[in-house]
Amino acid sequence: MPKHYTSLISSLFGRFAGTAFPGPIQRVINRSYVGLMGLNMEEFAPTESYPSLNRLFTRALKAQRSIDPDPAAVISPCDALITDVGTIREGQAYQIKGMAYAMAGLLGEHYVGEAEGLEGGSYANFYLSPKDYHRYHAPMDLTIESLTHIPGRLYPVNMPLLRNKLNLFIENERVVLAARDAAGRRHFLVLVGALNVGKMVVTFEERVHTNAAPGPVRHYRYETPVRLSKGELFGWFEMGSTIVMLSEKGALEYRLTPGQKVRFAETIATLKEESE
Repeated sequence: MPKHYTSLISSLFGRFAGTAFPGPIQRVINRSYVGLMGLNMEEFAPTESYPSLNRLFTRALKAQRSIDPDPAAVISPCDALITDVGTIREGQAYQIKGMAYAMAGLLGEHYVGEAEGLEGGSYANFYLSPKDYHRYHAPMDLTIESLTHIPGRLYPVNMPLLRNKLNLFIENERVVLAARDAAGRRHFLVLVGALNVGKMVVTFEERVHTNAAPGPVRHYRYETPVRLSKGELFGWFEMGSTIVMLSEKGALEYRLTPGQKVRFAETIATLKEESE
């Protein structure tokens, strides 16, 4: 099956973004992008120091942000806009108000039973715009038990598409991480690709190659689970996209509202002492 046109556009843009142009040209590209998108570079290296646009997209913080050490404090995994947050009912969540999607479709065939087990749990959608910090971090102490890469299309995940395209998250390429917190409760982190996302990188899984040639769903189960500490880096988007966070019933309580802007390391929820 040939690549969808959204993947072709993203591949071409990815090549441009990954090219290190001669110094004067690259500096113009970087400055133009920062100015056009309105990036705040106070926490990052100077704009001119990045050898490619991709390196600017995936820039690291110069210093770690302060994280609440309370084990019950759940932090935002990224800088983002909350497009929706709420309770999973009848096997569905919402990409934005009025546009539902099914848990089973989002998570794929390897998690059918567990998708059903999320009934009454919580969801939150984190939309990263092109101007946001593009790295993602563990929102709490987590044990990653498995990962699934689901190839798909790369439609934009901006507000107009969220409002008008049904099953946007399900049609787009995604990487699903199945994890448990310190109390053994189930959580999913779903990385959703989008137009111009050259790659979704997962630092602990080198076998994941997104926006590549069309291929089958690939599922990896870890005999030795991968442990992530709260705030630990586990990857990045090469451009903006979305993270969907799903948690079983009674696991946590969010302090979020749709339309709210959040920053990585900001406390956004509280883990409950035990599942209800």
